[in-house]
This record gives sequence, C-alpha cells and structure tokens, in this order.
Amino acid sequence: MGRPLDDQNKNDSRKRANLTKKHEVCDTNSMLRVGLTGSIAVGKSFVLAVLAELGCHVIDADTIAREVVAPGTPGLNAVVNAFGKEVLKENGSLDRAKLGEIVFGDEAKRLQLNSILHPFIIAAQDARLRDWELQDPNCTAVVDAALMIESGGYRRFDKLIVVHCRPEVQLERLMRRNKLSRAAGEQRIATQMPQEEKKRYADYLIDTSGEFAETRRQTEEIYRALREASAN
Repeated sequence: MGRPLDDQNKNDSRKRANLTKKHEVCDTNSMLRVGLTGSIAVGKSFVLAVLAELGCHVIDADTIAREVVAPGTPGLNAVVNAFGKEVLKENGSLDRAKLGEIVFGDEAKRLQLNSILHPFIIAAQDARLRDWELQDPNCTAVVDAALMIESGGYRRFDKLIVVHCRPEVQLERLMRRNKLSRAAGEQRIATQMPQEEKKRYADYLIDTSGEFAETRRQTEEIYRALREASAN
C-alpha cells in the first residue's frame, strides 16, 4: 500500500516523507518480520491472536513491557529514579495504575516514560526475534506495539499492519474496557497519533469496526499475503 503525502502542505510533506520511507529490512535471512500497530482499544490483541492461530510467532509488546519493569530489573530501577518510589506497590512491583495517572495527564512525563522504556522493550523484542530466526528461519514473526510508529520502531520491520476502527467504536471500547468516563477516554485517545495518520504508514490495513468474523476474514487474507511475500 502506498504512503500518500499531503500536497497542500509542503512542510507536512517533507516531514512525512522522512518518516514514511520504505521499511529497512533487518537482514538477509528469510524470516519475515512484521510490525502490528494501531491506537488504543482498536482490537490489536484479537488480530494478534488470530495470527498466532494461523502459525505466526507473535510478541505482545504489553507482555514485554511488563517483563522489562519486573522487580529487580534495570527498567524498573530507571522508572523509579525518574518518577519516585510512589510508583511502587508495597511488594516492590510497579503500580501501573499510579504511573498511568502521572503520565497520561502530562505529555512531558509520558514522553519521558516512553524514552526510558522503549530501549529496554526493543532490546527484549530483538533478542526474541533472533532466537526465533535461529530456530525457524522460514517463519513469520509479528510484533504488536501501540507506539511503533511514534517511536520509529516500525522501521525495523519488513511489513507493517495497522489496525483501526471508527472513532466512536474506539471510544466506546476504551470506556468499557478501562471503566473510564467519556472525558477521560477522549483524553487518553488524544495523547496518541490520530488513527488516520497511522494508516498512512501501513502496508496492510485491518478495520475492526465490525464483527469478529469480519476482522478474522481480513486477518486471514493478510496472513496469506504475508506468506506470499515471505516466499518471494
């Protein structure tokens, strides 16, 4: 899928041209590395689960994000140094709810947290990808991460899937899942890159606005396209 530019705004065009250049292929081996991304509460987890069922090796960035801030890790120590011991529970583990309260209302602190955690997360993802490549060099590996575009991490992948849905569906899902008010849900969504902007980076798009069966159909279709790309 192409990456359109906004011809009406030259400054935007130049910026987007730099950001949306062709993904850099990580190496010459045959494992296909695929990034999966999308905004909060758009259904990435379901898509990832379907890809796993179909035979892909998958990494859930949320799982990795929890691993890198486990008690005693350098990641947790870095977070505590930046935000204080009040982000810890009594047992010494990270209080993610407390940390979320701090960073979601303050863009500078949110960016600071991302800058701390992303190097740990990417290093852990890459280590797992290397292991899979040694064990199964002809596989398709999929990494799910919400901020893959914002961080620039999408450039590490051969293909990029962007999951999206209608804005009203996204807000309803987020409010229900996180038990948030409409205002709080809208604030969380506003901290991320707009869905329409993320879609510009995609090699493949999956619209999850409808029923699970339709999302599964789209995912299976893209899986077949990925296998064909890997074979070629």
